[in-house]
Amino acid sequence: MEGFLFQATIYLATAVIAVPIAARLGLGSVLGYLAAGILIGPVTGLVGSETKDLQHFAEFGVVMMLFLIGLELEPRALWDMRHKLLGLGGAQVVLSTAALMAIAMAYDVPWGTAMAIGLALSLSSTAIVLQTLSEKGLMQTGGGRSVFSVLLTQDIAVIPILAFLPLLAVALPLPVAVMPDGSLTLDTEEAQESHDGGHGGEESHGAEAANAAIDLVQSLPAWGITLVTIGAIAAIIIVGVFFTRPVFRFIHSANLREMYTALALLIVVGISFLMTVVGLSPALGAFLAGVVLASSEFRHELETDLEPFKGLLLGLFFITVGAGINFELLFENWAAIIAMAFLVISVKWVILYGLALAFRIKGRDRWLFSLGLAQAGEFGFVLVSFSVATSVMPTDIAETLLLVIALSMLITPLLFILYEVMSRRLEEAGTLPHDEIDEEGPVIIAGVGRFGQIVNRLVQASGFQTVVLDHNPETIAVMRRFGYKAFLGDPSRPDILRKAGLSEARVLVVALDDKEAALRLIQYARKQRPNIHIVSRAFDRTSVYQQYQAGADSIVRELFDSSLRAGRYALENLGLTEFEASEAEQTFYAHDRAALKELAALWKPDVPPSQNKEYIARSKELEKDLEAAIQSSSAESEPKRA
Repeated sequence: MEGFLFQATIYLATAVIAVPIAARLGLGSVLGYLAAGILIGPVTGLVGSETKDLQHFAEFGVVMMLFLIGLELEPRALWDMRHKLLGLGGAQVVLSTAALMAIAMAYDVPWGTAMAIGLALSLSSTAIVLQTLSEKGLMQTGGGRSVFSVLLTQDIAVIPILAFLPLLAVALPLPVAVMPDGSLTLDTEEAQESHDGGHGGEESHGAEAANAAIDLVQSLPAWGITLVTIGAIAAIIIVGVFFTRPVFRFIHSANLREMYTALALLIVVGISFLMTVVGLSPALGAFLAGVVLASSEFRHELETDLEPFKGLLLGLFFITVGAGINFELLFENWAAIIAMAFLVISVKWVILYGLALAFRIKGRDRWLFSLGLAQAGEFGFVLVSFSVATSVMPTDIAETLLLVIALSMLITPLLFILYEVMSRRLEEAGTLPHDEIDEEGPVIIAGVGRFGQIVNRLVQASGFQTVVLDHNPETIAVMRRFGYKAFLGDPSRPDILRKAGLSEARVLVVALDDKEAALRLIQYARKQRPNIHIVSRAFDRTSVYQQYQAGADSIVRELFDSSLRAGRYALENLGLTEFEASEAEQTFYAHDRAALKELAALWKPDVPPSQNKEYIARSKELEKDLEAAIQSSSAESEPKRA
């Protein structure tokens, strides 16, 4: 027990320290977890052979992640992805396998082993890529959806690949076994005893019970296995559609919060076991179950219960990948292994970039697609170990290949950093695709997120024409579906603004999410059109001061008005009449607007407000004035009510 607690302390402590540092440096949590694993494994030796066993447990994080992704996709959305699943994903697996197989055969590797190598390296890392896409908010972009389509195709492809690999078996000098710690060894009687002898009686009884069900399925004829597989998929769909609601209502009657969590875990673990029994991917089964439950009213409950487990298990998985890197072998052949890892990434990148061109994936989405999927993945570990067990691949090649896969996964966060660099260069060069703007109007709205959409609807409903600009293709597509005309283009680019009619417009509404881009846009518009009225969205008081100095006329803090309204509701429920609460709200609004102008004169860009003595002193005085003004307003309202 003490050993387990020590190991748990080591894993959690390194994650808590390394991940925030990596996130603060802009490297992402995945690289932090991988670095933590390298630190406690190869560098310090705090963890050992138990890492491989722990990795199998941590792979449930990948299963949970796909289940949660499935919850976000309704069956109709999955059907709409069918062309990318079959065309884009299928082409990637086939072409990557063929190219990597050809390279292996060029080094005199037998064709069967070369094909196994190509298949193992053709698959990308579902865990790392999807986690990074979610962190960076790229999942809903065009490139993110294309990446997800290919990853889903790869997960599905693992099933036929596992069935196909034994057909590639070649004669090896001696049989090989995979040891419990993940190492490869000769399959002698001693190795077999080591393979089985580490389990106690109770554990072996549990394993026998599970294996009995698996053996029962595998002993069936081919048509029987097919029927069982179809039956398992049908069971998931039927249970998801007809039985989840009664079960959730039954759990609700217990009025115990932990029962919801237990049920959510039961769904994922049960489906994983069912898929394993019939020879399918647990991750694929979990994804299918998520899609079935996507339209359920319990979807958000399941997401809330599983999200913490998914995050921790995925983090644990990344730590075990870092801890499992064999640095001794790497140091012996470091030049060759690093060269192979970069060769794999380069070959896959070329193929992916070509597919992006063929499928008309443009701009930054093309770079996201080609760089995001260029690494090898965790399923490669499974295929390599299975290839060794079925005598398709010798141990020396397998050990090197496992290291190449791990190293390419370690490089993945750096590929996403390269994607961000390329995106910025595309923006600066003005090479991102945009629409031809064929309309002008008195109002230009730059950015149509939650803020800009409301402004646009109000202005158009009042009878004024608007020219709506946004750089996000998905946002533009949604606007068009609802009947609003909008143009794809970067609003901060001078040529886009000129085409939108900046020279004639009366009002410019700056509603961009990017604070720096918004500031540049205000400065440019004020310089080009001194008389245009600029309405801008600010994130906080500091943004207000910056935009005020840049030349904005009407500055709206994005939460200010809604916060005032919430405060008015609070006052009404504390005993004030609607009139009294409204008077307090209006007094606060007028005082705050006047105070902002005073404080803007004292604000210094290079000095934080908390260290600006003049700013702090005047803020305190204005706060006292505010209290006096509201109390005076309340006193004046007494005669009016009387």
